[in-house]
Amino acid sequence: MEAVEKSQVNKSQGSAVLVLADGRIFTGQGAGSTGEAVGEVCFNTSMSGYQEILTDPSYTDQLVCFTFPHIGNVGANSQDEEGLSPQPNARAKGVILRAEITEPSNWRSEQSLGSWLLDYSVVGITGIDTRALTNHIRENGMQHAVIAHNASGEFDFDALQQKAVNWSGLEGADIASKVSAEQPSEWQEGAWQWPGEFSETQAQTPHIVIIDYGVKRNIARMLAEQKMAVTIVPANYSAEQIIALKPDGIVLSNGPGDPAATAIHASAVIKDLLAADLPMFGICLGHQLLALALGGKTVKMAQGHHGANHPVQEVSSGKVEIVSMNHGFAVDAASLGQGVKQTHVSLFDGSNCGLEVVGKPAFSVQHHPEASPGPQDSFYMFERFAKMVRNS
Repeated sequence: MEAVEKSQVNKSQGSAVLVLADGRIFTGQGAGSTGEAVGEVCFNTSMSGYQEILTDPSYTDQLVCFTFPHIGNVGANSQDEEGLSPQPNARAKGVILRAEITEPSNWRSEQSLGSWLLDYSVVGITGIDTRALTNHIRENGMQHAVIAHNASGEFDFDALQQKAVNWSGLEGADIASKVSAEQPSEWQEGAWQWPGEFSETQAQTPHIVIIDYGVKRNIARMLAEQKMAVTIVPANYSAEQIIALKPDGIVLSNGPGDPAATAIHASAVIKDLLAADLPMFGICLGHQLLALALGGKTVKMAQGHHGANHPVQEVSSGKVEIVSMNHGFAVDAASLGQGVKQTHVSLFDGSNCGLEVVGKPAFSVQHHPEASPGPQDSFYMFERFAKMVRNS
């Protein structure tokens, strides 16, 4: 349905509404859990991998609008969950769709997306003009908003708008610490293989420690696939606790929230690990945290990068990779000082997408090389890190 002016609405034309902080209202049909979900609206241009997207802890406190109109044909299954966090809300809070959820038609499906949304308490709205919403975000930035799902179709629009206005937002929020693992754990699961199983690895060396800021399963799998032993530790682990595990390399994981807020406690740890000359690989939030530890700055983006079809260029070679992106903050390339080299840039807006530390075995990328979902152009990043670890 089309967006409507607030003054025209007394009762919704459907069972769900999306109310933006700036007063714009979209009406549609409810999906998933009833109730309200307050968060930041972003649009994702992926054509597949919706379950991986919705379970990525990096989307905590966000409402995901899919620009692809037909979502649900793969259904949902236990294998495509990406979140490792023990926290039940470490995923997208809401989902926004153009068409009604498609019935599953895939051999891997275990349940419909609609029933999965209900099981995971995700509030959804279908039947809205997602093109209009996407254009609104492109012109006005990512909005605070509320999705409300009520079978009666009766909503207090003023109250919903006020909830969106009053929501504290992502800026200044250290959400990564809230979704992180509570205890260290070992990881041995490798990549998915035909006809539908994950490989098991038994590596004992080299030993990699992932600092969990909201890590995705497939990042751990891709590291295990390089025949490396993997330990995942909480975000609040000190450098001393990490070094005591005798790691041969460190991975700074992806995660949600404002990197500057997480850096308040993470920067000192990262600096100490860099001083120990441990090989380091940062991904997404981990990339931003590495930049902040090196003296750089991060900025909030107007619309962010969310999708599996983003072009990123490697500066040294000119090679262009199509990658998966999911971030609403970016490293300010101009803030990177001497000894830090920019390695990748976005061809959409020229924003920083990678760096390396001159003279140290440390590098990071803004995109998601694990490709879950997304293309596999950047799988070599894990091979590069493994080689760096073995040669250090």
